[in-house]
Amino acid sequence: MKALRAGLVGVGQMGRNHARVLRNLDGVDLVAVVDPGGDPNGIAGGLPVVESVEGLMNMGLDCCVVASPTAFHLEEAGIHTMIEKPIATNLDEADRLIAAFDRAGVIGCVGHVERFNPAIRSMRERIAHGELGDLYQISTRRQGPFVGRVADVGVVKDLGTHDIDLTMWLVSQPIIAVSARTAHRMGRQHEDLASITSICANDVVGNHIVNWLSPLKERVVQVTGERGSFVADTITADLTYWANGEIASEWESLLHTRGVTEGDVIRYAISKPEPLASEAEAFRDAILDVRQDVVTLSEGRRVLAVAEACLESAASGQTIELPPVWDS
Repeated sequence: MKALRAGLVGVGQMGRNHARVLRNLDGVDLVAVVDPGGDPNGIAGGLPVVESVEGLMNMGLDCCVVASPTAFHLEEAGIHTMIEKPIATNLDEADRLIAAFDRAGVIGCVGHVERFNPAIRSMRERIAHGELGDLYQISTRRQGPFVGRVADVGVVKDLGTHDIDLTMWLVSQPIIAVSARTAHRMGRQHEDLASITSICANDVVGNHIVNWLSPLKERVVQVTGERGSFVADTITADLTYWANGEIASEWESLLHTRGVTEGDVIRYAISKPEPLASEAEAFRDAILDVRQDVVTLSEGRRVLAVAEACLESAASGQTIELPPVWDS
């Protein structure tokens, strides 16, 4: 079968990673890149570097990965495209983007790479098999030093959208209400700290901490249910199960330090492919109609809607409700 001809929009930090992955992806040939600023770091590696999306489209592409700043996402449509999250700057742009892809009849998807983290995928599969029983709560912590590449959005749309998406994907229900608080500590236009409480349609409560202010980098997702908790560290791709205990402790002093229901603790041995490579494979397979495992544009829109509701809540001090159904 003839390899898919792929293009890349943007050769910044994410763009260089996408370039590396696309070069090594079976069935795909990276043939050109576009960046108005050129390619000062040599990411293209000898491939043509053009200055406009129109120039890239003239290269006879089958598909494209967009790793440009969010504000430029609206320009892309017409071929199979994966767009780095968030899908767009606002919901109006997201709707126009979705309509453009619908008219063109091509695959459009959003690069929420954390869905492809091995620990998260293993967790979701185990949740789907009922290993936690009824779900009660999902807690996430995504914090660390500021990354200078992010200039057009705040921490909610940059970091928080990962956990908004993971919450709905792991719980298999939309978020229907959020209450959030944000802060500006670095003197930037956009927020750099957020604390978010979410409610899903099945009453699962979410608590999400995101910031660019911590010297400690954390990427942790914990889901708690009637049988215990799964804890995923997406930096190391480790998944641990903390089971509710069934054996009563006879050592009275431990009751105050360890809890009365602590059971077995298991760290699973799981295969750990690179998430970005797995995401690219899913994009390729969606184009070839082998499987549909990508984050759809409608899912990306829902994530953006929740993120905007978080910012509205922080500005107003009110809980913001969202429609209790997935976006069409």
